[in-house]
Amino acid sequence: MDILVDLDGTLIDPKPGILGSIQHALRRLGAPVPPVDDLAWAIGPPLRGTFARLLGDPARAEAAVALYRETYRDGAMYDAVVYPGIPQALETLIAAGCRLIVATAKPHVFARPILERFDLARHFTAVHGPELDGTNDSKADLIAHIIEVERVQPDAAVMIGDREHDVAAAARNGIRSVGVTWGYGSVAELTAAGAARLCTAPPSLAPTALCLLSQAGPSPIQLSHR
Repeated sequence: MDILVDLDGTLIDPKPGILGSIQHALRRLGAPVPPVDDLAWAIGPPLRGTFARLLGDPARAEAAVALYRETYRDGAMYDAVVYPGIPQALETLIAAGCRLIVATAKPHVFARPILERFDLARHFTAVHGPELDGTNDSKADLIAHIIEVERVQPDAAVMIGDREHDVAAAARNGIRSVGVTWGYGSVAELTAAGAARLCTAPPSLAPTALCLLSQAGPSPIQLSHR
């Protein structure tokens, strides 16, 4: 049994580091800088697309990404916190015989040290994310890559994530999803994307995912509470 797990908004709350780095990049480019509260939507989607939207000019997105990474790799990447209950949920899934794999929109060169810093890396057999040049920026492409490299069986796997991108990308690869509501995607967003289950608190994450794994075929959305 394989479980693919998103990072930002699912395992950790990365808001200060990510949004501060976005503001830094916009400021350096002389572009309008929205307040932090107006940028929460930017946590989860691929960074290049985020900057294309913020700048209104896809041609400037690459320069913005480079400026973002100046401050992000200088320490902002660690400006995050682990959601309470996540380590215990991961331990429960491993004890149940699951293989855990990180599938994040964050480049893996950043994801790996972040997981190490917060003592989460030990729970995962593999960590996958895009390359710095944008290869596998599409979450659907990333998951397809994981399926091939890690020999994942889609009908015996589950994706856990907090945004519609996680759910839709998994579905394109034949994998059902648990949408978590403590991150940056709403119940409406996750429901519309087709999440098979919704989970409102980390203590119920392991039983929700294991229940979904035990069932064959697509499942109707159910809301799991603490």
